[in-house]
Amino acid sequence: MLRQRVLTAIALLAILLPALFWPAPGPFLLVVLVLLAAGAWEFARLNGFGQAVAVAAAAVCVLICLAAWSVGLTTRPLVELWLLAAAAWVLGGALLLRRGVAGWPGLPPLLRLVGGVFALCLAWLAAAQAREIGVNFLLSVLVLVWVADIGAYAAGRTFGQKLVRAKLAPAISPGKSWEGVWGGMAGVLVLAVGWTLADQFTQAEIPSLYSVLAGRSWWLLLVGAAFLAGMSVAGDLIESLVKRSAGAKDSSRLLPGHGGVLDRVDALLPTLPLAMMLASF
Repeated sequence: MLRQRVLTAIALLAILLPALFWPAPGPFLLVVLVLLAAGAWEFARLNGFGQAVAVAAAAVCVLICLAAWSVGLTTRPLVELWLLAAAAWVLGGALLLRRGVAGWPGLPPLLRLVGGVFALCLAWLAAAQAREIGVNFLLSVLVLVWVADIGAYAAGRTFGQKLVRAKLAPAISPGKSWEGVWGGMAGVLVLAVGWTLADQFTQAEIPSLYSVLAGRSWWLLLVGAAFLAGMSVAGDLIESLVKRSAGAKDSSRLLPGHGGVLDRVDALLPTLPLAMMLASF
């Protein structure tokens, strides 16, 4: 299993890194589009749809993203869209988590499918706009999610249920603890301050998300970073809710040793559009 994980990770990095650092954003946008289309296929399968509908969901995801790209939405200010995405993720995410695993099948299947494809398309558009701003900006968002995950794992392993007896969401993801959430947020706050100071020291031509927020207010930087860390946890929990409702351990087996695409991008789905919302203010 470890050998599979390592080989898959190396293969993914061999594709993603050259695309990310390519002078033009096109190759990266195409790679992300392929991954998120696979995520749409997985999401349809997790919600009980057959192969034909799952392939159609992936095709619709691709067509919507290509249409947005062709009309220039990747470079156009979209403040209202990002505000709508924020409202959908915060309010809709809270409602989904409150309803729990039992509440997910109660939603109409078509509504679930449309919502999932819409979330994937928004994440692609947000990634596209972040890459258009620059690699430094995009990486600052991606690394935030990775640091939140690592910090949560480390804090959960060290302090889990020692400070707070109640688990975070035992019916959805029994392994997650409140200490893990706080540890992830603490790691992100350190990252945000450190990255901002590094940008200032190096006089970076392309701003990071943190420099953009700190340019308005250091309080906005701290609150915004903590908010994004919390929403990355929400994205992870919502994907776990969908998988548990389907009785699945992984979203698919597309990535040997890692599960599926959704297992790798779940925390990014809310974080990318919400980062663009904060940066748009």
